[in-house]
Amino acid sequence: MDTKELLKKVRKIEIKTKGLTSQIFSGEYHSAFKGKGMAFNEVREYALGDEIRTIDWNVTARFNEPFVKVFEEERELTVMLIIDISPSGMFGTKNQLKRETITELCAVLAFSASSNKDRIGVILFSDKVEKYLPPKKGKSHILQIIRTLLNVEPQGKTTNIESALQFLSKIQKKKATVFLLSDFKAKDYSNALKIVSRKHDLIALKIADEGEYKLPSIGLAKFKDLESGKSVWVNTNAKKVKAAFEEKQKTFDAAVKQNFRKLNVDYAALRTDQDYIKPLMNLFDRRTK
Repeated sequence: MDTKELLKKVRKIEIKTKGLTSQIFSGEYHSAFKGKGMAFNEVREYALGDEIRTIDWNVTARFNEPFVKVFEEERELTVMLIIDISPSGMFGTKNQLKRETITELCAVLAFSASSNKDRIGVILFSDKVEKYLPPKKGKSHILQIIRTLLNVEPQGKTTNIESALQFLSKIQKKKATVFLLSDFKAKDYSNALKIVSRKHDLIALKIADEGEYKLPSIGLAKFKDLESGKSVWVNTNAKKVKAAFEEKQKTFDAAVKQNFRKLNVDYAALRTDQDYIKPLMNLFDRRTK
């Protein structure tokens, strides 16, 4: 992708996702992802209804009238985006590729985090960690994230979620809010998931495409796995083939969801052919409650 085309795409994503953030997500994000705790800010005169436990007895004694301590939430968080850029992300049959949906989601999350003065870091992975952007603040950093996602060409051919989570554990020693974005078509990563979820606030976002749920009726067709490279001929008109295809995806989805539920990891399923606003809002709402 040449520089002019890249900048045009970056700008387009910035306008769309920044607008969504300011209009819809900022308040919900703030409520859903809490800060580290409460920090002392100042003292003020006691007012009717104030909690007695907040009285500052030293200041009260000095001025001979009651004063209370005022606390505010320590807002700054470190947000880590762990992003699957393996070849299976280059699949899409309707509005856009899975990789394009992931890029938009990352931009929405990054702008939401930035509006709350959080630092954002990125780990891009395939069957290995492809790129790491350390946590930083600011619009220029978010635009760098978007540019990287649009332009990166993964070297790996498959998906290894475990290696990405292990890398996170090595480089992120303090607790962080971690978004894991993938289609989760990978070998078992349960143990690494368990370790990360114990230390960090982990949220899983699964991205899928309509074509993974429904075979088009186009007769005998050749299908190729983007990661293994294997091809197979399929009679897409056969009812049994269609039914087996759909059942396999449903079973896979149920297993992924159950795995996250077992580890008490927040989870949302999103589609390339559907609006991602509602599932994200539902996720934020569940966390707030």
